[in-house]
Amino acid sequence: MADSIPLNPVRKSSRRTANYSSARLSRFSLEDEPSNLDEMPLMMSEEGFENDESDYQTLPRARRGQRRLGLGWFLLGGWEVLCTSCCHCLAHVCRRKKEMKARTVWLGRPEKCEEKFPKNGIKNQKYNVLTFVPGVLYQQFKFFLNLYFLVVSCSQFIPALKIGYLYTYWAPLGFVLAVTMVREAVDEVRRHQRDKEMNSQLYSKLTVRGKVQVKSSDIQVGDLIIVEKNQRIPADMIFLRTSEKTGACFIRTEQLDGETDWKLKVAVSCTQCLAAVGDLFSISAFVYAQKPQLDIHSFEGNFTREDVEPQIHESLSIDNTLWASAVVASGTVIGVVIYTGKETRSVLNTSHAKNKVGLLDLELNRLTKALFLAQLVLSVVMVALQGFVGPWFRNLFRFVVLFSYIIPISLRVNLDMGKSAYGWMITRDENIPGTVVRTSTIPEELGRLVYLLTDKTGTLTQNEMVFKRLHLGTVAYGNDTMDEIQSHIVQSYAQGPTQPSGGGTGNAAVARSNPPQGPKVRKSVSSRIHEAVKAVALCHNVTPVYESHAAAGETESAEADQDFSDDNRTYQASSPDEVALVRWTESVGLTLVNRDLTSLQLRTPSGQILSFLILQVFPFTSESKRMGIIVRDEATGEITFYMKGADVAMATIVQYNDWLEEECGNMAREGLRTLVVAKKCLSEEQYQDFESRYSQAKLSLLDRTLKVAAVVESLEREMELLCLTGVEDQLQADVRPTLELLRNAGIKIWMLTGDKMETATCIAKSSHLVSRTQDVHVFKPVCSRGEAHLELNAFRRKHDCALVVSGDSLEVCLRYYEHEFVELACQCPAVVCCRCSPTQKAQIVRLLQQHTANRTCAIGDGGNDVSMIQAADCGIGIEGKEGKQASLAADFSVSQFRHIGRLLMVHGRNSYKRSAALGQFVMHRGMIISTMQAVFSSVFFFASVPLYQGFLIVGYAPHCDQIPRSNRTSRTGPTEPVKPTHPNYPG
Repeated sequence: MADSIPLNPVRKSSRRTANYSSARLSRFSLEDEPSNLDEMPLMMSEEGFENDESDYQTLPRARRGQRRLGLGWFLLGGWEVLCTSCCHCLAHVCRRKKEMKARTVWLGRPEKCEEKFPKNGIKNQKYNVLTFVPGVLYQQFKFFLNLYFLVVSCSQFIPALKIGYLYTYWAPLGFVLAVTMVREAVDEVRRHQRDKEMNSQLYSKLTVRGKVQVKSSDIQVGDLIIVEKNQRIPADMIFLRTSEKTGACFIRTEQLDGETDWKLKVAVSCTQCLAAVGDLFSISAFVYAQKPQLDIHSFEGNFTREDVEPQIHESLSIDNTLWASAVVASGTVIGVVIYTGKETRSVLNTSHAKNKVGLLDLELNRLTKALFLAQLVLSVVMVALQGFVGPWFRNLFRFVVLFSYIIPISLRVNLDMGKSAYGWMITRDENIPGTVVRTSTIPEELGRLVYLLTDKTGTLTQNEMVFKRLHLGTVAYGNDTMDEIQSHIVQSYAQGPTQPSGGGTGNAAVARSNPPQGPKVRKSVSSRIHEAVKAVALCHNVTPVYESHAAAGETESAEADQDFSDDNRTYQASSPDEVALVRWTESVGLTLVNRDLTSLQLRTPSGQILSFLILQVFPFTSESKRMGIIVRDEATGEITFYMKGADVAMATIVQYNDWLEEECGNMAREGLRTLVVAKKCLSEEQYQDFESRYSQAKLSLLDRTLKVAAVVESLEREMELLCLTGVEDQLQADVRPTLELLRNAGIKIWMLTGDKMETATCIAKSSHLVSRTQDVHVFKPVCSRGEAHLELNAFRRKHDCALVVSGDSLEVCLRYYEHEFVELACQCPAVVCCRCSPTQKAQIVRLLQQHTANRTCAIGDGGNDVSMIQAADCGIGIEGKEGKQASLAADFSVSQFRHIGRLLMVHGRNSYKRSAALGQFVMHRGMIISTMQAVFSSVFFFASVPLYQGFLIVGYAPHCDQIPRSNRTSRTGPTEPVKPTHPNYPG
């Protein structure tokens, strides 16, 4: 990073440094880090060491702004800050939040709940019936421009200050307010209709009398709700029962955390074992749930059944929960509602909508203040030339009113009408079909963006994994050579049922006593392909599912009617990468046909079924970056340990090779997600020894996780490297040229995702968010202030590199070095933040707004992106596979990511240029009228009488300048995206 941002120690002799250090120490007095860190703050400029103001230069702008208090600060906007703070405090007192508590929820008996819980409705509206009028009026009159018009209009009720007819002042002001209220009302009605559509979705509710249909908004705590496959979960629930035999199901959580991996959820065993669904009402049971929290990855509770002796108690964890906004991916589930409405995890992680004001409106507001000072000076000059005779104070106010045309009230009318026209043009553009303008007050913001923060899953990518490459070390296979792999597999299994496995039962007996120590003879290509494909087909957590053609219900006839053909089979997994791998093995001839908790079956090209017992499964974790499985071939008795994972984790596990690192780099540069596959043959004695140690480690009460990991690592030694796979997450159409266009326009792009770091980095490279020749600095995991200090110093020394940081490390850096981290990150050409929660995404947006004072835009397609979209100056939602929540909460809605280029570069640019030209025209017209008024008053001995009568001015403003105003509003700009040098200065 640039050397102009050194992180060096400050001279101890500086008194200011001591004060700053003590302030920083008091801010973080809870930390136990060494005090010498306070003597080495992260400085932001080398020039600071040469003068006494060094520490003042390092303070964040927000802290320095606190010193700028006084009369000037009050007149130039301080009054607005004070009024806003008072209103917010009053609103907080009036609607004091109810304290959330833990609760006891009885199954199917909501009437037994002692407390009142919030309604289960989605609400994206800004106002209600009571707050609409005062809310809109406050939003209008908090700006100096409108407040000035109000004061001038009210002054006409005073006879001594009255210049003309009341309608000449109140008619334009009333028209402005009416137009604003109508526009806001239309937006509110549209939001209400969208919310009503979501809240009116029907769900099946279990009652004593059977199933009844209820709206999503009518669901209460304690209700038993049935959710079908591919249906959205309406509220936070405890998973009681499923139609799946295993007592588990998969859910998709893209709307909640942005992750594409399916999550496996387990039903409560006590309710899953009941004979029929109706038995849920014949038992007396309740759920104790902790109070609602933000964390979507943890839950603590208990399930208790009271009508049996002894009572049944089950502990509940995150595996037993079904959070709202998730989607059921397999089977039919039944759950009891524990949290509704604003107490659900998804709503708690969503920020409230705010009234967004465009930068152009803020600039016009500041310009209005300057014009008012000029108007006041001109009025004082006129009174001074008059000699301050008579009631000069009254004359001064009359001149202020006479020269009020310098700030024409028609400016707001024209701009509001122009914004409505810009929104109409956007929705009518045939090149970006499906685009919807949901907030019609900020179209100019699209042309003034500096930071673009985008989600990954569903926004940049299609969330569809495709197998692209298999590398065996000496030979590689791509899409055009997959038929060769298929022919090798057909040939291998055509030789006999036991030949491919390595020699039948005789070899199995040898394997039990003396496991092979490695091949002494170089294997043929056919044998290596067979072993690689077999390993990929076995090492996974994929489950094949066959859809039932019978009516929904837990009946044996439905099971009998299942179609086990290939066309009716779908795959479920916790990762789309694994599904892509299993589909690839199916395409080359080795098909996964069945799997349960203890076994799986493969079908060969000749139709033979290979059965394997699952002895152990080691799931993938972000710490280990690998997963493994131990299986026993039922035909031969061989025990094999298969493992696959990231190259950084597998490089030290597999046997020595000279090609893995190079090929992993080559695939990564092509944007492929790589997995290293290896195996190890085990004897019966080896496995029994491992199983005993593994079981003891799992029963340990102290450091269980570490002991289990140590036992597994004892098995992960000198594994045979089989192959390297490459899977591509397909990008959205025209993502690369769109990102290039935005970068050429001077827009900095940040990718915020809840996905894993490896996946996020891979997509950043494949989408060309990070160029191939650009270095990538991966911010190491930090847990303390000292580690963050050292890592920031290491990051500063990097030049022109992209930054990849995890959510946990980001939280630590922002806690201690917020300003310094943001300053360094803003100089990167691209930033990738992975494992980000919805609240962290919104926090990053607010940090950029606070520290850079530039306009930000957030783009997403899932419910986990709503907070980020609402916090940004301009929010864009994409209607995709993850639903409509982001689209409904956004200011603009598009159907594809590639439409953003035209939306920003054409419509945003044109809207900004047209509004700027229109504002200049209206103000220029007002200054001409005021100049004529000043000449008229000077000729007639500085008399404070109007030159134009009321009818003339009222008629001229809206009608006589209609043609030039319309010309500036509808002036045709470029019809194709342009590439300006900077978005703030469109060419």
